[in-house]
Amino acid sequence: MNNPEINQKIRIWLSIVLAVAIILRVILFVAYPAVSYSDTHSYRRSADAVLGGFKAYDGTRTPGYPAFMALVGPDRAVYASQLILGLGITLAWFWIGLKTSGKPWFGGILALGHTLNPGQLFFEANLLTETLATFWLSLALFGACIWFSENAKRSLWLASGIGLSAALATITRPVFIFMIPWFGLMMFISLKDKTISLTWKPAIAVILPGLLMVGGWMNWVRTNYHVFSMTTMTGYHLIQHTGYYFEAVPDEYAEIRDIYLEYRQARMEERGTQGNAIWDAIPAIQAATGLSFYQLSRTLQTISIDLILNHPWAYLSRVLRGWWLFWRAPVYWNRQAVSLPALSSLLNLYILGWRGLLVLFNLGFVASSLVALVSKRLRTVWSLNTFHWLLIGSVWGTSILSSVLDHGDNPRFLVPLQTAVVFLILWILSQSAETWFKKPKARGISGHESA
Repeated sequence: MNNPEINQKIRIWLSIVLAVAIILRVILFVAYPAVSYSDTHSYRRSADAVLGGFKAYDGTRTPGYPAFMALVGPDRAVYASQLILGLGITLAWFWIGLKTSGKPWFGGILALGHTLNPGQLFFEANLLTETLATFWLSLALFGACIWFSENAKRSLWLASGIGLSAALATITRPVFIFMIPWFGLMMFISLKDKTISLTWKPAIAVILPGLLMVGGWMNWVRTNYHVFSMTTMTGYHLIQHTGYYFEAVPDEYAEIRDIYLEYRQARMEERGTQGNAIWDAIPAIQAATGLSFYQLSRTLQTISIDLILNHPWAYLSRVLRGWWLFWRAPVYWNRQAVSLPALSSLLNLYILGWRGLLVLFNLGFVASSLVALVSKRLRTVWSLNTFHWLLIGSVWGTSILSSVLDHGDNPRFLVPLQTAVVFLILWILSQSAETWFKKPKARGISGHESA
């Protein structure tokens, strides 16, 4: 931008964003520990297998996050690296907000919205995949933003970089596998002056890295574990759905059915849900059937697919429930790690306030995106372009695919795209306000409302 006044505002807002983002992360690193979860051990075990040249890699996890842990080292170093990635994500959203709106304040508010969101900030301390996946997705979206807003910077190298970032997000978090063809499709369709043209070279440049990376990994899993999938745990994921009606399993699999039902009942009594009961049941099922971990996964996959085909409405009811849970805006943090009770209570109130706001944003996203599909007037008022539809499709695709494949911790799947939702709602609010304030001015000049 060549406007000195605009450049000055950019420097001011960027300085504010950097100061807040850096100070918060330094305080967090000093005062709050890295947090392990039940999944962390398997990621660290896979990281050790990466260091061993993949000879002992068990295929239970895609290699994105384990490779990151292997490269960075101990948990404290992983924590510090994720804070640096969080700073990078914040800056990416600042520039996305600036480039799409041309307004430094919009980029600043969006970036601060990301870095002040406890659901994002505390996740940077968690030894889980979300921060790394968020980084790769934000990088891909930043590249797409440049592609759609600056024709002079379009190149096959940029398209390949977008595709590589989407592929790395997929290798980190498999639910994002649809992002590779989705980015390719949106870059295949070029819209200029309301005229659609089709450009196949950028689409191929986006999709090719994904085919090589993701396809190569899936072929490795197939070669070593005889299942063409992103991981060897598809059966264990599907039972998160089908476990709710596992009574319907035929007598052919009576041993597996009866043992699982025992563990499901115990899980229901303890936590009120059958989610993750399979992890408690695996040793007993293996002892009774003699199946290996991988054979059991393939067997559960077969059982679950048959249950889904024979009980589609039971399956769809769980898909819909999982989809609804997707929008709950959770904050994963360790309250016990905050030693001062007053500070812990204050943080809890802060988190509850943010969660309430984000749930409103999420519901607003669902409603506004559906309305925009059918209302040409609102699409015009909100100035929705290809980049906005790329974001909308990304969030909707994640909500649907995650609900179809798993019925466990569904709210976690939105974490890497939560700031995309915030961006879209802030965009709609700002465009609506701009239209609202222009109308009185137009009436005063011409005596009637502007079109």
